[in-house]
Parts: sequence; structure tokens; C-alpha cells
Amino acid sequence: MKGRAHLVGVIAVAAAIALVPFVTSNAFYLKVLFLIGVNYLAASGLNVLVGHTGQKSLGHAGLFAVGAYTVALLTARAGWNPWLAFVAAGVMAAAFGVLIALPALRVKGPALAMVTIGFGIVVEKIVSEWQDVFAGQQGIYGVVPLAIGGVRFGPREWVWFTGALALAAHLMIRALLKGKYGRAFMAVNTAEVAAESVGISVYRFKVLAFVISAVTCGLAGALIAQQNQYISSEFITFGLSIFFLLIVLFGGSSVYGPLLGAIVLTLMDAFLARWPHIQHFTYGALLLFALYVMPEGLSGAIRSAARRLFPSLTRLPPLPAVAGEWRLSSAGEAPPAERLLLEARDLYKAYGGVVPINKVDLEIRTGHIHSLIGPNGAGKTTLLNMLSGIVPADRGSIRFGGKDIGRLAPNEISRLGVGRTFQNLKLFNAMSVLDNVKVGLHTRIDAGLWTCLWGLPASARQERKAGDEALRILAFLDLSEHALERADSLPYGLQRRLELARALATHPRLLLLDEPAAGLNPHETGDLIEVISRIRDLGVTVLLIEHHMDLVMAISDHVIVLDYGEKIAEGSPANVQTNPRVIAAYLGQEDDEDAEAGGDADRGALPAVDAGGGHRG
Repeated sequence: MKGRAHLVGVIAVAAAIALVPFVTSNAFYLKVLFLIGVNYLAASGLNVLVGHTGQKSLGHAGLFAVGAYTVALLTARAGWNPWLAFVAAGVMAAAFGVLIALPALRVKGPALAMVTIGFGIVVEKIVSEWQDVFAGQQGIYGVVPLAIGGVRFGPREWVWFTGALALAAHLMIRALLKGKYGRAFMAVNTAEVAAESVGISVYRFKVLAFVISAVTCGLAGALIAQQNQYISSEFITFGLSIFFLLIVLFGGSSVYGPLLGAIVLTLMDAFLARWPHIQHFTYGALLLFALYVMPEGLSGAIRSAARRLFPSLTRLPPLPAVAGEWRLSSAGEAPPAERLLLEARDLYKAYGGVVPINKVDLEIRTGHIHSLIGPNGAGKTTLLNMLSGIVPADRGSIRFGGKDIGRLAPNEISRLGVGRTFQNLKLFNAMSVLDNVKVGLHTRIDAGLWTCLWGLPASARQERKAGDEALRILAFLDLSEHALERADSLPYGLQRRLELARALATHPRLLLLDEPAAGLNPHETGDLIEVISRIRDLGVTVLLIEHHMDLVMAISDHVIVLDYGEKIAEGSPANVQTNPRVIAAYLGQEDDEDAEAGGDADRGALPAVDAGGGHRG
């Protein structure tokens, strides 16, 4: 239904672009239509960066300048064909997008915005001060416009061409955001660590978002230069960057948001042109209005109003029937039980004078459920973070499947077969339950960038295949009935299970579970014991951190105990439970003699339930 509605909308917009220039020959009206197309083109790519990937940029006027001055210099001074120069503008802008992204993405939040502001200011100063090349405020005249058959574009042709280009950009970006790339962008925006844990390279996707936004902004600059046949430094101002960002924020992060923002703000800009002294005040007021009154932008406000007026729009579509049970892809290749899967030697990590991990050795063997226990602050989560690549070890080695993974990025370790959940939930809350699991399948969806960008049939086939597998995973964990609900609408216990489903979607050989029973009631804890046992039966080796001793003792084949960052015991649950050093760590005795002096009858075992209190509270 949504697909048909979108097709009807595209046909209607294409018809309007084709017919409106015949309705009026007024040059001002045609110029406004042209500017709507240009502003939409610039904002559509910026929306991928800001709205979907969550990276704030206030320097896109600099990328606009790259496109504009590329066509100006290549056509007016180097004699290039204007079409080739137009394409070169997009390529050059993409190169500068990478140039900005590589250093800029080493910082986050306000620092990232300051870096992009710096880039915009540098470009503005270069084009205004380097007179010999860019001619400053005097500008470059004689920029050659686009032409067909030797006939240069007039006002109508510019509207048609810009409209067609904007429509093509919309279709390509929409196709990209509907699939694995769109989910990856949103995952990076929501929880970078969780995105890395399922095999998504956060850095790569941030760079890609910068490049997409740079290309569309550079082409917008090229259109302005070629339509005006002139460009000067007066076009390249900080206000232009603010204007592009305002279009995105005011329109909303929906794929239709930049279009709404471009229409409203271009018309407003044209209306306020006679009162330039109030333009900046108006833009500032609109920016505050968009941020505080309409956090989801104009598109979000329209969507909310439509759902209130037409409740049928909120009706969830039926799920496709999926046959068969989910199986691990590597089940047939899984090594025999008792094989060494992960080996860590002499692991050490310090934060100043605090040493959460001190010379820890670890062996994880296939077919087992290993539990990592210890009082609060013992270093358990730090150790799990080191094994999954989130925290690098200061010293020591980690080998997984015979491969040294000690210096690999988390997404690379995930691709090798290490999945994980987190102590504090890290779901992609704005996505559906089904899409959360699809994010886990990211590396298994065999559709490349160009396949997704062009919306080729292969991309649709891969999406259907991923959807079917995601539904089987949800069925395996009894989450099918919640597949189309938002992740943050689930009860806490089901959110815990959803995070487990997402980790399973990576098809791990080793699954790291960080306190999976935290916050669960006894009934849910009992269900979790059954779930973990079923996961082990699939051929997945499990290493879990847990404070619920009933769960640990019921399910574990092997238990490892940490205290103050050191391994103090390991072995079968029964042996660990009666180990004097372990009892001392949990109950607060100072040494083994004290532990024994207290009477074996009263203190000969760990507490049965929730021993997380420990002696360090």
C-alpha cells in the first residue's frame, strides 16, 4: 500500500515538474521553482548525515562552494564541456567530503559541529582572499551553462532538469534508506557500540554519510553557478550552512522532510528578500521552533496529525508466513565439542591507578556454557569488552579460532563470529523489533551500495530473505507477535530477549552475554535458562556474566571467578561454589582461614540467588 502511494506521489510530482513551466513564463516564479529543486537537492543528502546518521554539520556551504567553483573554473577558464564539468563538481565534492570526514569524525557532538564550521570558514576565506584563482567578491563570469544540441538552458529547462535531478536523488536516497544501509545509518545514530557489535563499521558509515551529503551539496552549487553563469564569494557564507541545516531540521528526518522544508523555506526566503534585516532573525526563530515544538519536523507533525485523523493508518500490516525453524548457518561447520575456541593470555588493563583486569588467562571451549562471576567491580564487564574489541588490552593476547583478535575493531571481531549483549540495554529504540533483528543480519545481506542505491531487484530479494530469517529468529525466541512494534514499546523482559535475538542474528560461534537476567523476575529468569540452553544446543558457545547464582549453577558447564581484576578460581559450578577464596570474595572474609573458621555448615556455598551485592556493594 505504501509502495503504491509513493508511486502515485512520484508520478504526480513528475507531472507537476513537467507541466508547471508551461503554465507560467514568469521568470521570477520559475527561478523560485528552480531554487526549491536546488535547496532540496542539497538538503536531501544532508538529511542522510544529520537526520539519519546523527552527525551535525555547519559547514556545508564549503561543499556547496567546491561544486560551484569546480564548474566555474573548468568551464570559464579551462574550456571543459559543461556536462563534464557538472559531473566533475560532484566528484570533487565527494573527495572533499572524505577529506572533512576523516579528521572530523574523530570527535563527536559539539566538537564535530565546530570542525565543520572551521571547514566552512576556511573555504569562505580562500575563495574571498585568493583573488588570482577565485576572484573574491568580483567573482568568476562566463560560467558555461548546460546545453542540449548547442541550445543553452533557459528558465524552463533549468526547472525541468533540476526537478528531474531532485526526483532522481529522492528515489535513490529512498531506496538506500529502505534497506540495510538505512538501518545501519540509524543504528550508528542510536547506539554506536551496539552497531559495532553486529558488524557495522561506524566510521565507514559516517564517512559514507558525509560523502552522500557532499555530492548532493556540490551538485547544488554547480547548478547555481551554471544557471547564474557567475559565482562569487558572496554566495559562500555561514548563513548558507545554517539555511541548509534549517531545511533538514524544519522538514524532519523523514525521506520527505527535506522536500517540505525546501518548499516552505525557499518560499519564505523569497518573500523575506525585500526585508534582509529580518531574515536571520526569522531563521533563528524557525530553528528554535523546529527544535522545541516539532522535534520530528514538519513531516513528523503531519504524520502524527494524519494518524490521529485516520486511525487506520496505524494498523500494522500482516506478517508473511515463514516455514521452518531457524538454524545457525555455521552449525554444519561447527568444531567438535571441547575444542579451544577463544584463548586469552596475561590480559592487563589499567585506567591510571585503577586496574580492572590484572594478568587474566582465559580459555573458552566449544559446546560449553561458561559463566564469569565475581562481586561488583571485579572487572567482569571490562573483560567482556576486551574480548569483543570495545576496550583494547594494555598487555596480553586474545586469539579466537586460532586468529589474533587483540587489535581488531569490534565490527571485525563480530564478523569473525563473536556476538554480544550489554549490561545496559542498547537497542535501536526508534526501529521496529523486526528491524532490530535485521540490523543483526547486516553482514549477511549480500547487497552492495550501488545495488541498494539504484533499488535493483537483487536488493529487494535480499531484503525479503533477511525479513524471513529475522522472523524465524523472533519465532525461536517467542517474539513473533511483537515483530512490528517499536523496540522501546516492549516490556523490559522482552527488550532483554530482543537484544539476544539481535545478537543471534549475527550467527555467532561465541555469544557474550552481559548480565542477561538483570531486571528480570523469577519467571522470566527461568525462561532465560531454557533459552540459553536452546542456544547452546544450536552450536553456539556461551560466555555469560551473571549475578543470579541460581541461573549460573543451573546452566553452567564451567565457572570463572574474578575479584579485584584477578582470576581467583575456575572449574565446575559445584567446585567453585565451595571454593574458600570465592566464598571470601562474596561474603567479605579477609583470608582463607577466616572463611573456614566461620563454619562450613553455614558458609560452605554461595548464596543461591542474586549474589551481586558482594562485599563491595
